[in-house]
Amino acid sequence: MNTSNFLSIPAMMFPDQKILIFKGHFDEDLELTYAELLDRTNRLGNALRDYGVERGDKVAVLQTNSNQYVEAHYATAKLGATFVPLNYRAKRDELLYMLTTSQAKILLVGDRYLDVALDVKRELPMLRYLIGMEQGSGGVRGEGVMSYEALVKASSPDEIDTDVDDDEVAILMFTSGTTSLPKGVLLSHGDFTNLVFETVEPADGTDRGKALLSVPLYHVAGITTIMTSLFGGRQLVILPQFDPREWLHAVSNHKITHAFLVPTMLKRVLDDEEFMFHEISSLQILSYGAAPMPLPVLRRAIDVFPNTVGFINAFGQTESTSTVTMLTPEDHRLEGTPEEVEKKLRRLTSIGKPLPGVELKIFDEVGNEVPAGQIGEIAIFSNRAMKGYVGQEEATRQTLSEGWLRTRDLGWVDEDGYVFLAGRKGDMIIRGGENIAPEEVESVLYSHPAVEEAAVVGVPDEEWGERVMAFIALKPGHTATEADLIEYCRQRLASFKKPEIIRFIPELPRNALGKVLRKDLRARI
Repeated sequence: MNTSNFLSIPAMMFPDQKILIFKGHFDEDLELTYAELLDRTNRLGNALRDYGVERGDKVAVLQTNSNQYVEAHYATAKLGATFVPLNYRAKRDELLYMLTTSQAKILLVGDRYLDVALDVKRELPMLRYLIGMEQGSGGVRGEGVMSYEALVKASSPDEIDTDVDDDEVAILMFTSGTTSLPKGVLLSHGDFTNLVFETVEPADGTDRGKALLSVPLYHVAGITTIMTSLFGGRQLVILPQFDPREWLHAVSNHKITHAFLVPTMLKRVLDDEEFMFHEISSLQILSYGAAPMPLPVLRRAIDVFPNTVGFINAFGQTESTSTVTMLTPEDHRLEGTPEEVEKKLRRLTSIGKPLPGVELKIFDEVGNEVPAGQIGEIAIFSNRAMKGYVGQEEATRQTLSEGWLRTRDLGWVDEDGYVFLAGRKGDMIIRGGENIAPEEVESVLYSHPAVEEAAVVGVPDEEWGERVMAFIALKPGHTATEADLIEYCRQRLASFKKPEIIRFIPELPRNALGKVLRKDLRARI
């Protein structure tokens, strides 16, 4: 099934239903009904076809979130072409790498990124056209940059409907590249179709609430939010970029019921000085994921958000087409007997249980399944694993093994089936033959009252192979010495796990989704 049907079907049934609100359209909210969104999407699709986009071609976007981003996604799908959302924080060489890898024929680009786009286009003979996505694009910069709105206005509104096979690529999405160059993940129409059908009921004209999109649309969580919201009839409110104050205003003013935040975003919302003055009681579900959640941040959120809010830890990755395990709202409710509360507190550090239709196993280094309680690599079997990495056959072979998606995440499963993370496969520290999971040490450091942020890496050592080094950002107004923190960890961890070196820095380097850039930290050693 072509993923563009997730717009076309509800648009035919409920054309006048207001479905999308973009906050930031020339300083005003832009509101679109299903019919208006479909009309603009068809017009863009016909314009792209007029400029040579055919089935299987690549259409890339370099821009912050917007209604145009949504239109570009669905227009590309309607043509049977492949959508390529790009990280707008990418540096020139990274952008050149992604455009070269994807072989994009057209790039839709925001005004602030036009200079770098024009620069790299000179080295990309296959990149034929640039389309400016904002007011003034093309008229100001010239150099063959076409105006998005002019194209939409001038093009035919005729419906486009391209039949595709389920295994045809819908989206080429690049991973975050926290340890190396980003990989281009090939996700099919079937992958997204399976996810949407497993996640939401089709729109039926009733009020399904309102979802707030604040994560970037080059992330799989952003794209799947578009698909599930529009197909399920849940009005979608889009922020161009995350800002804690704007997020609070949006929740309050639009009576948002569903939202997703990465841990660093949630912490910034909690730290905002206006947090307590906003009416956010409409919020029903607050999901989080994409990076490990520090337990102190989660406990604080549970304490200060209205008790009607259900928290969900949604664990997944680009290669699995988003969420594969979930820690449910019930798991976050610290209620019951003292024993039950204690067990729930422990489970707050887990990623929950596999979703229906997802099988999860823990494998050792040679591919044998390990028993409960033993750490190994998390592997997933589902009907929405990626097709592979573009141009990287060996990496694809290593990741997709006999139908299992090897996640490179280390973890273990408890006696009740809850899954716990133990770090990334390449991040495990081996000191004197003993394995040390950075997340375990970081969890202890985060519990220190003076620690704002903590990240642990291994440093080469002639005697032990590796030693444990921690990068620490202290809370404003708090102090702690290297000796203080090492002793704090010594009292709470096996002696070989404690950090031996502490380096204090103003803040940890992170990508847009809050993932710590360990390669940047290692470069500082």
